[in-house]
Amino acid sequence: MKARLIALSLCSMLLAGHTLAGEITVSAAASLTNAFKEIAQGFEAKNPGSKVNFNFAASGALLQQMAKGAPVDVFASADQETMDSAVKQKLVNSGDRKDFARNALVVIVPADSQLKLQQLADLQQAGIKHVALGVPASVPVGRYAKRALENAHLWPAVAAKAINTQNVRQSLDYVARGEVEAGFVYQTDAAIMPDKVKVAFSVPLDETISYPVARTATAANATEAQRFVNYLLSPAAQAVLSRYGFHKP
Repeated sequence: MKARLIALSLCSMLLAGHTLAGEITVSAAASLTNAFKEIAQGFEAKNPGSKVNFNFAASGALLQQMAKGAPVDVFASADQETMDSAVKQKLVNSGDRKDFARNALVVIVPADSQLKLQQLADLQQAGIKHVALGVPASVPVGRYAKRALENAHLWPAVAAKAINTQNVRQSLDYVARGEVEAGFVYQTDAAIMPDKVKVAFSVPLDETISYPVARTATAANATEAQRFVNYLLSPAAQAVLSRYGFHKP
C-alpha cells in the first residue's frame, strides 16, 4: 500500500512538472506564419508538456496589442524598428533580443500576368493600376517598400496606385487573386504560392531585412519563453527557416 502511494505521488509530481512547462503565447510577424507553425511542432516534441500558441499579424499591430496589455510571452518582429519601439516602451528588455533570420523584398505579379516588370520604375506603367503595399506606419514590408521607392524618387507615383494592406499576407492574397497588378511582399511569402504568383524582380534596399525576437518583460512563463527563443537559434529551427526561404542572421 505504501509503495502504491509513493508511486502515485511520483506520478503526480511528474504530471505537475509537465503542467509547469506550461503554455506560451508567441506574437509573430505574419511572414513567419508557416515556418513558425512547423518550428512549434519541433519545439513541443523536444519539450514534452510545452504548448505554443500563436498570434500572427503585422509587427506594428502586435506591438500595439502588447502596449495595451495583451498577454504575450515572446515577440518576433519583421524589422528592427518595431523591436526598438518595444524596448523603448519597456515591453522587452534590450539584452533579451536576438536576431534569428533575414529576408528579402520582392515585387510579385499574378502568375498569368503578361506585364514586363524589371525594376521599380516599371510600376509607373499605365498597365499597373493598383499595387498592394502594406501600411508603412505599421507594416514593416510597407515601410521597406516606401524607403526603396523614396530612394528611387518614385514614392508619389506609386503611392497614388497603392492599395494599403494590414499585413504582408494580405498583399500576397490580393496579387494571388488578381485584384491588383503587382504587390510588395517578402521573398518567403512569394514562395508560398508559386502557382498563383511570380516574382517580377527583387527590390534593392540600403538596409538588411532582419528579424529580431525576444522574451517579453511581462512573460507569464519566462523560462519557457526563453527556451523557445533559444530554440529559434538552434540548427533544427534554422533548418526549417531555411526551407521556407529565410536566411541566417
